[in-house]
Amino acid sequence: MSEPQIDALVFDVLGTLVDEPAGIRAGIRRLAPAIGDPDVEKLLALWQQHIEREQQSVLDGGRPHLASDALDLEAARLVADAAGVDDPAAVAELALTGRRLPPWPDTVAGLARLAERYPLIGLSNASRTALLGLNSHAGLRWHQALSAEDARSYKPDPAVYRLAVAVSGRPPERLLMVAAHAWDLRAAQALGLRTAYVARPVGDPPAPSDRFDLYADDLAGLAALIGA
Repeated sequence: MSEPQIDALVFDVLGTLVDEPAGIRAGIRRLAPAIGDPDVEKLLALWQQHIEREQQSVLDGGRPHLASDALDLEAARLVADAAGVDDPAAVAELALTGRRLPPWPDTVAGLARLAERYPLIGLSNASRTALLGLNSHAGLRWHQALSAEDARSYKPDPAVYRLAVAVSGRPPERLLMVAAHAWDLRAAQALGLRTAYVARPVGDPPAPSDRFDLYADDLAGLAALIGA
């Protein structure tokens, strides 16, 4: 990719820059220290399935829009019930897990390197409040952080990606969407953004039919590809 083609980078956050499953596991273990690893994984799956199902319900018009904080609280209640915990304070604490997710080892240094060359825009399904806490906890560096809450929707709704286009003041083809989820990149690509897949253990790998602009093993590899 030649240097003048990209004016700004747009980053997915959950899964791409932070290890979301690891953070939720840690919250579950704090909630119920006595449960074993297999049960932790079952509770993690329960959390993830609820979030995915309810976000899709919002997208399908099956329920009014709720910010991610409300969905996290619902998931926390489900997990606590399944774990046999009925302490409201413990449930409220678990619901905040999404603001305390650890960054991947290359994330902080990678963003700092890229920020020397390009404006960085975070674009997340996390609410504005959750995103603020998450950015602070993980040490994420942005020039602008955008929440899907501002579009009253969730990715992959095109309205969410338009937030980044509007803030950048640039045409979509001058923005590079970076994500570890192929579904995320497909949606950005459909709106005209350039795309970069960064491999993560918890991501959604590309299908053989996907044709993204760039593929990288980590943020250092991405920086090398775009001359940062």
